[in-house]
Amino acid sequence: MLSQLTNDDSIPNNLRADCEYCFGLCCVALPYAKSADFAFDKDGGTPCSNLQSDYRCGIHENLRAKGFRGCTVYECFGAGQKVSQITYDGNDWRDNPASAKEMFDVFPIMQQLHEMLCYLNEALNLEDAKPLHRDLQGAFEDMEYHTKQSPKFLLELNVPAHRATVNDLLLRTSELVRAKFSIKKNQKKQYKIGRGSDLIGAKLRGADLRGANLRGALFIASDLREADMRVTDLIGADFRDADLSGADLTGSFFITQAQVNSAKGDMHTKLPPSLSIPDHWRKKV
Repeated sequence: MLSQLTNDDSIPNNLRADCEYCFGLCCVALPYAKSADFAFDKDGGTPCSNLQSDYRCGIHENLRAKGFRGCTVYECFGAGQKVSQITYDGNDWRDNPASAKEMFDVFPIMQQLHEMLCYLNEALNLEDAKPLHRDLQGAFEDMEYHTKQSPKFLLELNVPAHRATVNDLLLRTSELVRAKFSIKKNQKKQYKIGRGSDLIGAKLRGADLRGANLRGALFIASDLREADMRVTDLIGADFRDADLSGADLTGSFFITQAQVNSAKGDMHTKLPPSLSIPDHWRKKV
């Protein structure tokens, strides 16, 4: 599922999903189970029944109504078109069934590499991260090099090792960006606010979370209405069904469109310029 494009030019087009040049890889390669996010079970490597012959989704405009909310919160970060057009030189899996399984195995690896490229690109655009610019640029170029290699190279790549290197740089970036904030004790004293916090269902309406490290925090079904989340590190935070109505996420970083799409919100929610208001927020009564 494509993230909604914005007018912000800080994200290169090759790091944005473009289904026009993809062979529907997320609709084929990835498995899913019948749940609140998907209307039926699907095995990895099996095309979704909604995938059409032109690799477009037959229910794209009505995914949520048809029981496919999970598709609306997935982001490949441009890995789909990279695998389709560069790794496999435009040779699709339908016309080349012998390479289909390999292509489906390469796709999730490429997705992880492109995700890291997106975070590194964002870090390079943060003014406060300038002291790390050389290291960030080196990591970005190294990662970009890997994405252009052969399927065999990609399948043998030690992705966890690269993730560890990138994660260290992103942590250092986060500390530099948030350093100007003196973190106040949250008024909601019953909650531990910080990295990896379990805040499922938490009542955090109007909470002052400015400058907090909220990496990997679980905000599932939490009430974040009117919360002040400016300049927070939100990498990997889970916002499924969290209510961000009226919340201020200005200057927050390492947050993706997929994370925003998984939440609830309204036209009063303030997002970073690289992100856009999801359609289901606009339809909210």
